[in-house]
Amino acid sequence: MYFFIVNLTSRTGKARKIWIDIEKELKRKKVVYEAYVTQHKGHARELARELCDKGVAYGEKHKGERVCLVVVGGDGTANEVVNGMHHFEEIHFGYIPTGSGNDLGRGLKISKNPLEALERILEAREVFPMDLGLVTDGTGNSSRFVISSGIGIDADVCRMALTSRLKTFLNYLGLGSLTYVLLTVKALFTMPTTDVTAIFDGGEPKRIHKMIFVAGMNHPWEGGGVPMAPGADAQDGKLSVCCVYGIPRWRTFFLLPILVMGKHEGRLKGFEIINCERYELKLKRPMVLHTDGEYLGEQTVLAYVCEKGRLRVLK
Repeated sequence: MYFFIVNLTSRTGKARKIWIDIEKELKRKKVVYEAYVTQHKGHARELARELCDKGVAYGEKHKGERVCLVVVGGDGTANEVVNGMHHFEEIHFGYIPTGSGNDLGRGLKISKNPLEALERILEAREVFPMDLGLVTDGTGNSSRFVISSGIGIDADVCRMALTSRLKTFLNYLGLGSLTYVLLTVKALFTMPTTDVTAIFDGGEPKRIHKMIFVAGMNHPWEGGGVPMAPGADAQDGKLSVCCVYGIPRWRTFFLLPILVMGKHEGRLKGFEIINCERYELKLKRPMVLHTDGEYLGEQTVLAYVCEKGRLRVLK
């Protein structure tokens, strides 16, 4: 049984045509499925919670039949779904990327052709046990992420992208992934920094001066294909934490192309990648936080943990 959660507004509405093609294929193949279209922000989370309960009940009634929750949408929709999911051991996860960034699809090596992505799910014989990240703020609020969670300028860029007319325009041209790079250039002109105390895997406190951003990566890419942590592995039980700090504002403009090309690891002063199962951050002043590009306010205290093999992805 396949339960589809569909965001028709992703990629500036182009997902509607994609879903029509997917449904035609499902009916042609006589696949047993139910489809639910999101109506507002947060609705995918609500649907995921309800459908996990429904899926477990269906699985108990039809012993041995696979139950799969399939997301048709962008990275933000996938984020909502994993934050609404439960019964992770009994529900499989499928993903058909239709967003502008598609970093999850890139990380899972999913075809950009929606019908090929659908075929992969329907014919899957293996399960990819994918790690999830979990971040908890100073008030105890927690949020999972499939791709990344960052605080600082990368989160500020994600916040701007949520309401950016530039993103809408570039999506129409099929160049939506450029949004994040162009908005980063804009953000560098007013780039704020702060001092941070970080603890990785319970070790000694590490002082990070003039922090620009710290991004916990589950997959190598965020922001529409920027390889923040080229060696990140969503099956190793660790987050690859990309720390960028102590770089003068004028110099960041020259270093941005090196970051975009993924040539920064171990080569540039002020760039550091630390692999760990958990870490904590305490900021001197509040900065913007994101999970998978979703804005989560301004925070000063954060605790991260990697949930090893939490999500069972059909592959």
